[in-house]
Amino acid sequence: MLKDLIAAIIAWYAHALEQGGYWLVGLMMALESTVFPLPSELVIPPAAYLASTSGRYSVAGIVAAGAVGSWLGASLMYLAARQLGRPLLLRYGRYALLPAAKIEAAERFARRYGTLGVFVARFLPVIRHLVGIPAGLVRLDYLRYSIMTLAGSALWCAVLAFVGISAGRDEALMHGSLHRLMLWVFAALAALCVLYYLFVHRPTARRD
Repeated sequence: MLKDLIAAIIAWYAHALEQGGYWLVGLMMALESTVFPLPSELVIPPAAYLASTSGRYSVAGIVAAGAVGSWLGASLMYLAARQLGRPLLLRYGRYALLPAAKIEAAERFARRYGTLGVFVARFLPVIRHLVGIPAGLVRLDYLRYSIMTLAGSALWCAVLAFVGISAGRDEALMHGSLHRLMLWVFAALAALCVLYYLFVHRPTARRD
């Protein structure tokens, strides 16, 4: 059952990539950098593997499309927060999957790490798609914000591309081995949890 589902998803995405290519990757990564719950871990790795095997697209192109898409989505969040302001976001943010607790956590992260935090945020779950909000609220310089977003997004997409290509070479995984699949999933989750603990949870706990 799970093997059939995985195979169906891979087949659908492969077909969609043939039609949409870089534009599809960019659009999906733009959505990932907003409040839309679309993990980049599901976008870049399959695209990079397909690019490495089909020859129709380049892995570098996939990484670039993902980085630019992430910047577009992050810019939308930045500009929305800058125009709407903190009171309006805290009052109505929950209707856009942005409860006050998430907004305040993102603000604490931005205050602690500043411009560097924008770069680091591209590697962190939850914070990744929210960092544009505090950056816009405090009116962080947009050029510096954009540079850090592009740099962090490009590096993150490159890491995901490497994971996708490496996983794609795992014959057992490509044939639907649940054991191998769970190893890759748990390894990725463990790395993300460590980053989240080091840069978000521990600093917040110390402050409290």
